[in-house]
Amino acid sequence: MTRHFAAPLLAFVLAASTALPAQAFDTRAESAFVVDLTTGTVLLAKDADTALPPASMSKLMTLYMAFEAIRDGRLDLQEKLPVSQHAMSYGGSTMFLDTTDRVSVEDLLRGIIVLSGNDACAVIAEALSPDGTEAGFARYMTRRAQQLGMTNSTFTNSNGWPAAGHRMSTRDLALIARRIIEDFPEFYPMFAERTFAFDGRAPQNVSNRNPLLRLDIGADGLKTGHTQEAGYGLVGSASQGDRRVVFVVSGLDSERTRAEESEQIVNWAFRHFSQSKVASQGQVVAEADVWMGSAVKVGLVPAEDVEMLVPVLASGKVNAEVVYNSPIEAPVAKGDKLGEMIISLEGLPKTTIPLVADRDVAAGGFMSRVTTAAKVLLKQWGAPVPGLT
Repeated sequence: MTRHFAAPLLAFVLAASTALPAQAFDTRAESAFVVDLTTGTVLLAKDADTALPPASMSKLMTLYMAFEAIRDGRLDLQEKLPVSQHAMSYGGSTMFLDTTDRVSVEDLLRGIIVLSGNDACAVIAEALSPDGTEAGFARYMTRRAQQLGMTNSTFTNSNGWPAAGHRMSTRDLALIARRIIEDFPEFYPMFAERTFAFDGRAPQNVSNRNPLLRLDIGADGLKTGHTQEAGYGLVGSASQGDRRVVFVVSGLDSERTRAEESEQIVNWAFRHFSQSKVASQGQVVAEADVWMGSAVKVGLVPAEDVEMLVPVLASGKVNAEVVYNSPIEAPVAKGDKLGEMIISLEGLPKTTIPLVADRDVAAGGFMSRVTTAAKVLLKQWGAPVPGLT
């Protein structure tokens, strides 16, 4: 029995078919983050919390807020919005909007997702801004990002146009990608659209820049980015079978490198890891002593099946540690959380699983309490006590 912060710990090894890590992916990106959404396993994190220029990848935050506004009734897909001089003035990738246009919200969303329209972002931003300006919307974006847990994101505009202080981390970009996928499944199919020819006015800008959409590897989103300062980046997602992976790369040196790196990451994530059940619901993984109860022990079990990603090109064991405060005081109700199981594989973050009581243990009667107290006293005096360890 090991003691830790005055609480006894029980350690054991949980057998599994695979355990040693697959070879880590050696990315060329300046910053990268890869997460398996199905299990929540972080497969790669390279400078993932460093706030960097996100370029057009920050448009995902504008899109998320637009989706929220549609859901809440503050915007309508068929509503037509005016184009300001400020929105029209944007260069780079645009829908070539001008101040004579009134554009539907639905067309603006596709213009942002497929065409990466800087002008379309500004139109949406001014419509949702508390003060009608893009700068006001950027302040609103920053507050909303903080509420969503994006602690390394600050915005000065709606579209990622180079500006001092406009920053996001790759972990934050993966977080907003996940929120879009999970919170707005009705809009997510837009991210897989390969072309959008807005009224035919810009035939040179009708194609989605995501290089993975044409490769038949399950890729269906989300957003590329490029500026001289930021380099080439991509927020991507792909689904194969029951698994979905989200990844972010930033700071690559060319469009070709971005395409190659992104495809390699998707292949690595799906081919080198498999989803396995390492513990079953109700399986007793440890027993804890019970103080003053009708039984002397209670089983600790997972409340549900435990599945995690394990590398496929190795063999060995999954190491796990059960942690609980001992002894556990009666009464105990079945399902009470009594501890946790910490599962670790080298090269992957630890996974913590709550453990609950496998049965009720009532408080002991008068004689049980007297007997328990007597045993404790005898042990303190150094006398051997049968049944007390």
